[in-house]
Amino acid sequence: MAEKKLNFEEAMERLEEIVAAMEQGEAPLEESLALFSEGAKLVKQCAAMLDKAEQQVTKLTKSGDGIPKEVPFEVEE
Repeated sequence: MAEKKLNFEEAMERLEEIVAAMEQGEAPLEESLALFSEGAKLVKQCAAMLDKAEQQVTKLTKSGDGIPKEVPFEVEE
């Protein structure tokens, strides 16, 4: 069965659930490893979504000397 792609908020909520379950320390080792693996995948997914969002907010432009510099994204009206 294919996994549902979570949006950022859903992924963060699931991460919080995983952390809470692991902090309780009551899960068997096999279940803890599965939770850790799921959490690691969610962290990677969230980081990628944040990187993509940052790239949408910041655009690279060249300064007068040709060196790229970051400029805050501004919506043109």
